[in-house]
Amino acid sequence: MGIEIEFIPVGENTKNGDAIVVRYGEEGNYKIMVVDGGTKDSGNKIVEHIQKYYETIFVDYVINTHPDSDHASGLITVIEELDVGELWMHLPWEHSSKIRDLFKDGRITDNSLSEKIKASLNKAHQLYEVACEKEIPVYEPFEGAVIGEFKVLSPFEDWYINYLLPDFPNLPERKEQNVVTKAFSEAYAKLLEWIDETWDKETLSENYDSTGPRNESSVVLYANIDDYKVLLTGDAGKQALHNSADYAESLGIDLKECNFVQMPHHGSRRNVSPSVLDRIIGEKVPEGTKPTTTTFVSVSKKTEDHPKKVVVNAFIRRGAKVCETRGATIRHHKNMPARTGWTPVTPLSFSPDVEK
Repeated sequence: MGIEIEFIPVGENTKNGDAIVVRYGEEGNYKIMVVDGGTKDSGNKIVEHIQKYYETIFVDYVINTHPDSDHASGLITVIEELDVGELWMHLPWEHSSKIRDLFKDGRITDNSLSEKIKASLNKAHQLYEVACEKEIPVYEPFEGAVIGEFKVLSPFEDWYINYLLPDFPNLPERKEQNVVTKAFSEAYAKLLEWIDETWDKETLSENYDSTGPRNESSVVLYANIDDYKVLLTGDAGKQALHNSADYAESLGIDLKECNFVQMPHHGSRRNVSPSVLDRIIGEKVPEGTKPTTTTFVSVSKKTEDHPKKVVVNAFIRRGAKVCETRGATIRHHKNMPARTGWTPVTPLSFSPDVEK
């Protein structure tokens, strides 16, 4: 069996997003999976890419990892323009009755809360509505679900509904503050100084504020395709990645053996820590060691904020070869045909100066 993982570029300026196409199987019997669609423009690029390089208009699985518009918007175009077998996405508006009592406002009803969630996640709800109109089966991707050759490692259902969902932005005030803290603005990083790093001196911290609950709700996917192991992380944060590693271990899966790992949330330092990376990439290796893992990160063409150099260094230090989209489609493949005119992507280098 072969596999190819392709990151389609999202954003011409500074806005990031994810748009991923995966094809695997044997010639004449391939499965196609789209994971997130970025913006409407990147959704068009996905459609064109599948038609041009895969010579089909059928996609077996479409997955929306979480309801942010930079992940959901392009998928509307995908399911409008292509034939889709299954759509996998969370349906938070359908869980309003389970969380209504967690909020201070005693007048809120199941229906009004559901409508409030739909309004705050309008692109994700629009994606769901289009799928229903086209009679595409829709399933929720919670821990243990199987999507083709991929298994969902996170989030588990109770954590999603009772701990993450009530803290989504733009929902009513909760009776009690959740343990998931609100993350500081990434724009604050622009005010920080630069400091030196070496191979043996790592400054990535365990103590950065975690990413927000909506990102933590991202679907984390794992597949072992003919002994080629893949981990797709969406915008998952530290808790979701630790949970994923715990669940994987319960199944006898060692995520450190993955051949391909998506860098979470465009390389934000609020999504990873040394302990997380030790579990999903591996512990630090001697300088000069040949990389054993390929890591892709989706960043817009002109952004200067991502990926964070301290995060890139942490991946490289653990034996990963890191490649970014930066306005171009990048492809990683095994046992798949070469493409005329396509050239190898140049990986990012270790940086001696990182964000303090």
